[in-house]
Amino acid sequence: MTACASQPPLGGAPDVSVSQAELLPIPGLTDMAVPAETGLIRPMDVIQIDVFGIADLSREVQVGANGNIDFPLVGSVAAVGLTTEDLSGVLEDRLRNAYVRDPDVTSRITERTDQLMTITGEVARPGRFAIAAPITLMEAVAMGGGLDEYADSQEVLIFRTVGDERYIGVYNLEGIQRGNYADPTVYPTDIVMVGDSPGRRRLQEVLGVVSAITSPLILIERALR
Repeated sequence: MTACASQPPLGGAPDVSVSQAELLPIPGLTDMAVPAETGLIRPMDVIQIDVFGIADLSREVQVGANGNIDFPLVGSVAAVGLTTEDLSGVLEDRLRNAYVRDPDVTSRITERTDQLMTITGEVARPGRFAIAAPITLMEAVAMGGGLDEYADSQEVLIFRTVGDERYIGVYNLEGIQRGNYADPTVYPTDIVMVGDSPGRRRLQEVLGVVSAITSPLILIERALR
């Protein structure tokens, strides 16, 4: 979908039109650049962590795709979304709990990744993931942990900005799996959103009371008129 005055708006929204094009436009390098004005830690960033007076603990670590770092004595630490000062404070608290006397930690980002893809909606692990190169839609869903129990596999969206226009591609994962059409490409800065199945959610709510019913249960859902 893209802005176009020659087509009627979708759902009443202005400046939105529907196209039968099979492929979304390919973004350019400038479209895939992620603003770096924020100093917050992001997935796949490389961080130098120094513990004053304890050389064995000082080291360079990389933030995982899940947003965590692994550090000696304290294990896994959630780092994404923190400033380096915040991370230093968290590590000091954790080291103090590990019986390190008066830990003094400093952290700084030494390498940043600008290639991030976002997956949201009805997936097991929504979030932002670093990708070194374009991937397929099926791979993107897998990075998000796969579909959750309420996902609608027939309504998976890719949001993409190319130049000054915003595009939305609508895809059916079952159709891709059957080979009806190719698995589309997902680029850095794309947003993938998996839709919700209201019918499946309602059914789950109904089935939650089945254990209290002693006779068979028949569900009838009439179409709206």
